Amino acid sequence: MNKVNRAILFAFGQITKWQNLKIILLSGILVTIFWLIIGLLFQNALIALGAKILEFVPFSMVRSNGAFMLEGFLWFILVLITFAIIQAFFGSLYLKEHPSTNKSNTFTFYTLLLSAIIWGIVFFISHHYIYANFLRLLTWLPFETVEKSLAFIIAFYIIYNAIIITLLFVASFYSEAFISTIAQNSLNKEIVRTHILSSIKYTIKDTLIYMLLSIILFPLLFIPIFNFFVQIILWIWLYKDTLSFDALSLVYEKVDTALRKEHKVAIYLLSFVSILFNFVPILHIFGAYFGEIAFFYYFHLLKEEDGSK
Repeated sequence: MNKVNRAILFAFGQITKWQNLKIILLSGILVTIFWLIIGLLFQNALIALGAKILEFVPFSMVRSNGAFMLEGFLWFILVLITFAIIQAFFGSLYLKEHPSTNKSNTFTFYTLLLSAIIWGIVFFISHHYIYANFLRLLTWLPFETVEKSLAFIIAFYIIYNAIIITLLFVASFYSEAFISTIAQNSLNKEIVRTHILSSIKYTIKDTLIYMLLSIILFPLLFIPIFNFFVQIILWIWLYKDTLSFDALSLVYEKVDTALRKEHKVAIYLLSFVSILFNFVPILHIFGAYFGEIAFFYYFHLLKEEDGSK
């Protein structure tokens, strides 16, 4: 557990360094913009697909989950507003005191993270009250209005997951160059040659399984609270094999898949922390890269420990 904690702290430290942050931001923004354009171009088709999916779901479940989705959307808006207010009133003051790029990016990252955590606690405490009021609102609205709103949210969910999957592909494909820079600058180490084709194979396999499981388990996403845990399981499945294989191939000359079975608890824990970024739009661009760093450092510590024995 100590190595897992160290890997998490190391990854947090690395993603706020400008030389790493600019790569994460550039790839994340480009991928997000690409899929948002695709979403706009095929907006009517995606909304129609969302409406078709809703036909198979009872209205009581649609209304119940609609209230949960609206609650999540309100949380997202409040996080962005809080972040904008803090940046507007305190960002410039902080930059005057700490003009370095590293410090300013660290401030931005932790401001957004703190805003998400604070409103997460507020909504956790007040969940029943907020949920009940949204449920009452959806009861008053005509079914067609509710259906169109939820069809739009489902379309957004499809595009958002496409962004998450693409970012994982990009982070995995670029992992050798990305991790090599971190290893040299922070650890004074050289990585071994990565097994890029095998890594892509794992990513494609897990993506296909993830898509199949998402289709099978999609009705469960309409059950409030339970849908949160279903999404966690799906994203962990998507991340765990690709990220662990990438890390192993960068640390060891010969990838021993038995190590993954031996350290599966650590792999699940690191995957869990990595996918938490996906629950906060904007921070979602950090998830895959955070996982690449955390997994690499974990297996690096493991190799160092084995070498010292």
